[in-house]
Amino acid sequence: MPNILDQPPLEVIQNVELLKQDLHHHIPSKKLDENLLIASWNIRAFGNLTRKWESVDSDSPKRDLHAILCIAEIIKRFDVIAIQEVKANIRALRDTLKVLGVHWSLILTDVNKGDAGNGERMAYLFDTRRVQLSGLAGELVVPQEWLNATSQEALTEQFVRSPYAVSFKSNHQTFILVTLHILYGKKSSDRVKELKGVAKWLSDWSEDVNAYHQNMMVLGDFNIDERGDLLDETFLSEGLFVPSQLQNPDVTRSIFNETKYYDQIAWFNGDNNKPRLSMNFLNGGNFDFMKTALINRNLSKQSLSFHISDHYPLWAEFQL
Repeated sequence: MPNILDQPPLEVIQNVELLKQDLHHHIPSKKLDENLLIASWNIRAFGNLTRKWESVDSDSPKRDLHAILCIAEIIKRFDVIAIQEVKANIRALRDTLKVLGVHWSLILTDVNKGDAGNGERMAYLFDTRRVQLSGLAGELVVPQEWLNATSQEALTEQFVRSPYAVSFKSNHQTFILVTLHILYGKKSSDRVKELKGVAKWLSDWSEDVNAYHQNMMVLGDFNIDERGDLLDETFLSEGLFVPSQLQNPDVTRSIFNETKYYDQIAWFNGDNNKPRLSMNFLNGGNFDFMKTALINRNLSKQSLSFHISDHYPLWAEFQL
């Protein structure tokens, strides 16, 4: 059985090199003490993997060592990345970390119990040469008083998958990232309460965070269907801001449907007495791995979604 650190077959090496070249053209370079690259990626069912360079139809899961090399190559372009849909089995995550090398680290939640939680956890991977932990790590819990509210938009129970907040520092900047994966539900209206709840929680917390001169960003899979729909409006209702670069229709989120607006990176920009980031936003976008990753294998979109993901990674660059 091959190991992720073994010499890959020539066709795998060539494909990963093609991916590297594409990443070089589409993702900003890391610049010492000048910029910070933050990303979010829902990696579909990121759990177990098949330890072959190329899985076959009878293998389960479909994700293989070639796919892990591609995933790791994408991740290493960023300084810190929030990952959703990490499963109880973290074999794929561990192999990814091995490929990234000794300078990379991770911090993650326990598994969400219960059917609705889908056996998921959330994780951050970060390049310790550029980013370090700064002390805070915790899951957001809704106050009981909120659960007793009678408003139609009010949460009546805790988040199905608790948002995960971790503080980091890079150069002289300290920042808090909050990642989450909103429950999809049976219909879009099922997501309104969680979206409203997290927006309100972050709004309240941001005012306390600002007293400590820290930046706060929220990033993850919010399961927003379309730009400007009720879910989008609910997400932004407490003052969260999404830069125009990430609202661009060309910055697609789903490999299956270009109009979907699931994934977000957002923060408060100083309006309505909310705190303002002390880091300057430079640029942002997605990365379309379908043009290069595993392209030599002629996989269908459905198959590629289980090898790599059904979501594109979303990124934002800041000036330090």
